[in-house]
Amino acid sequence: MSETFLFIYFLILVIPSIFGIHRYYLVYLYYKNRRRRPLAPPFETLPEVPMVTVQLPIFNERYVAPRLIRTVCDFDYPRDRMEIQVLDDSTDDTVSIVDREIRIYRNLGFDIRHIRRGNREGFKAGALNEGLKTSKGEFVAVFDADFLPPSDFLKKIIPHFYRTKKIGMVQARWEHLNRDFSLLTQAQSILLDGHFIIEHTARSRSGCFFNFNGTAGVWRKACIEDAGGWSGDTLTEDIDLSYRAQIAGWNFVYLDDLTAPAELPVDMNALKTQQHRWAKGSVQVARKLLPTILKGPYPLKVKMEAFFHLAANFNYLLIAVLSFLLPLSIYVRNGEGWSRVLWIDLPFFLSATWSVSVFYYHSQKRIHADWLSRIRYIPFSLALGIGLCVNNAKAVVEGLMNKGGEFTRTPKYAVTRKGDSWRDKNYRGKLNLVSLVELALTVHMTIAFLYALKEGLYFSLPFIVLFQIGFFYTTVLSFLQSRFDPDLVAGPQVAQLSPPQIS
Repeated sequence: MSETFLFIYFLILVIPSIFGIHRYYLVYLYYKNRRRRPLAPPFETLPEVPMVTVQLPIFNERYVAPRLIRTVCDFDYPRDRMEIQVLDDSTDDTVSIVDREIRIYRNLGFDIRHIRRGNREGFKAGALNEGLKTSKGEFVAVFDADFLPPSDFLKKIIPHFYRTKKIGMVQARWEHLNRDFSLLTQAQSILLDGHFIIEHTARSRSGCFFNFNGTAGVWRKACIEDAGGWSGDTLTEDIDLSYRAQIAGWNFVYLDDLTAPAELPVDMNALKTQQHRWAKGSVQVARKLLPTILKGPYPLKVKMEAFFHLAANFNYLLIAVLSFLLPLSIYVRNGEGWSRVLWIDLPFFLSATWSVSVFYYHSQKRIHADWLSRIRYIPFSLALGIGLCVNNAKAVVEGLMNKGGEFTRTPKYAVTRKGDSWRDKNYRGKLNLVSLVELALTVHMTIAFLYALKEGLYFSLPFIVLFQIGFFYTTVLSFLQSRFDPDLVAGPQVAQLSPPQIS
């Protein structure tokens, strides 16, 4: 019986280890190609100043929507060559707040419109498609409500489209307005930096597919149309369209030196909502497009990177299973002796846990002058990733079972620095049964820790503590930061969706 259990346990460990080894490969690709920066002519030398449509999709964003509108209207771009569409599906007083801002800037001569639909069909994808129907621009920039792009954003991105007409999208790097707000935002920033610094750079500069991140990027309108437009049959419409466009032959560009700051979730339940949507959506895209890519006429490295990218969230499902099995494995292996445990567990540690640390270490070293003070948060970032595994494993299962689903946007509160208040604001995330499972796993890991300590199994303690901290932190914040008043969770219902209108 114990042999069967251990066989299953180590078989499950193999897959995260393979993904861990792949992270070493991404770091290798990054350093191999880091100097292959995409070059473009200066904006002033372009043969024309193209028309750009800036789309701002929002839904119940009273705290950040006005700030976004003001930021975009402050772009250093010819006013007569820029159209702004506020794609507003809101059901609360965001509608009147946005309308007031729009009227101010329209009176100042801006081509800015407030586009409302009669329903939320297709959610964000549906709103973007609605705007495209009347858009004037050859290029389309998209910004989520919490972003604050720099004033020269368009002037730095647009020239890249003039390198070749096959460039369909240019993506900028996310930065973080509230990186230092809390331990939670510090951990998130490291997780995202790894994606934007190492993954995107490695894939884009080595000729592999990579994705638009839903915001802080510009599309060639013809590319969107040629790829079939935005689709709401997955919860990550950005990844879906990105892969369809690249399958259709379009090329993408990633600019790691152009940043667009945004707000990280400060509420654990809001973070869970975001992570659930991303994990579920990427699995849906894998179901939808991965077979086409793997069967297609693409180089092996392109197929391989597409697989590792789209299948990455399956690791959460395996980590969730391992969370239940790890304490049991310690008990089963207690009589095996240190030597055997070391030679079995150490390769998995080096290929999985250590590879992730190396991955994030290089991302922090690349962008921060004070990187030595930043890397101390890496262990906690790993713990947070483990703590979210149950939430994301649930998303993976849902992604395997169904298409689409409700697009639940991530609440944002205009929190940019320490001391900013947010706890008395609306849009708070909801507590769900996942938190009870996380609580049970916290107890499960605590018992395992005490048992390993009692039996002198010290080599197992770092693994147990990593899981224990992750589940404890996720559980405590989920309960402390939740609200049980449904009106406060949803926000005040001041304005219902009205019939389609453009003002």
